[in-house]
Amino acid sequence: MKFSLPQLRLPFGTTARPLIGLDITTSSIKLIELSYSGGQYRVEAYAAEPTPPSAINEKAIVNADAVGEAIRRAAKRAGARAREAAVAISGDSVITKSIQMPRSLSARDLELQIDLQADQYIPFPMDEVSYDYQVVGPSEKDPELLDVLLVATRTENVEQRQAAVVAAGLVPRIVDVEAYALQNACRLMTHQMPGGGEGTVAVVDFGASTTTFSVLKNHNVVYTRDFAFGGSQLTEEIMRTYGLTVEEAGRAKKEGGLPSNYQPEVLDPFIDDMTQQVTRSMQFYLASGTGRETPELILVCGGCANIPGVADVIASRVGIVAERGDPLGQMKISSKAKAQGVRKDATALLTACGLAIRGFD
Repeated sequence: MKFSLPQLRLPFGTTARPLIGLDITTSSIKLIELSYSGGQYRVEAYAAEPTPPSAINEKAIVNADAVGEAIRRAAKRAGARAREAAVAISGDSVITKSIQMPRSLSARDLELQIDLQADQYIPFPMDEVSYDYQVVGPSEKDPELLDVLLVATRTENVEQRQAAVVAAGLVPRIVDVEAYALQNACRLMTHQMPGGGEGTVAVVDFGASTTTFSVLKNHNVVYTRDFAFGGSQLTEEIMRTYGLTVEEAGRAKKEGGLPSNYQPEVLDPFIDDMTQQVTRSMQFYLASGTGRETPELILVCGGCANIPGVADVIASRVGIVAERGDPLGQMKISSKAKAQGVRKDATALLTACGLAIRGFD
């Protein structure tokens, strides 16, 4: 879904040009630049940097200069050419509301009406809020009305991200919402989906500290749930069990070399927790409304998706086919992006890719 907050809204007809997709999280900053030609995407540049300690607190950027410096390092190491960037705000910082407007309104009049009525739907002082909207289409209830999605967040959430991008020497062109960036990125995984995505598919994206469970129907997100769970819990258990520092534990988790009891005593219980979280999220989804369809497939994404055999374990426990999601599966990759290990990190690049392809909307 095309969405950007008002400060960054582009005029209609803007020429498509590459964007740097920036996924800024509590553990890492992932940067990717794509190109598009002949109906195919290509990864031109990629790098990831650790997030500076204490620079992000509960998804709020509290040290924009430190985050900006990390972005600058990533952009330099990646060899990124683009100077404009897209960033995202977490879903729990955003208010969304479906509203109806007369279908007869011109685009300009529609914008004026939404500006006049927005304060009815947003429970914050309007001078503290940034908002934007997207026309969804004719209302199913009344063909004379349009369904319009109104999305709002506190302006400070936008300004924090803008400040970090500017501190990196880049231009913040788009501020998106993580859920819509994920929806956008799922276009890159239709080769893995039954019917090319014309059905119901679940995507579970395991981050470092937060996991997002989403369900898409015919390419559109119909349900999303964030919960506190992620790969950092495995890292902490490795630290506790083997007396390692966070850096040593993170390296051992990725590269191996842990004692023989690691699989049965540490990794297997963590995989059990992963599957329980997916099962619980599926139950919440199915109970969230009438007519909920059981997904035909679960795409497992995020760093935890690289744990050998984890998708098979989830499939056997949940009773739905599960696969490791790969948004880069049908892309060409430049030699410099290969050198940065982009293929190895592919499962963790949903948000970054979803933001980068906004440059070609």
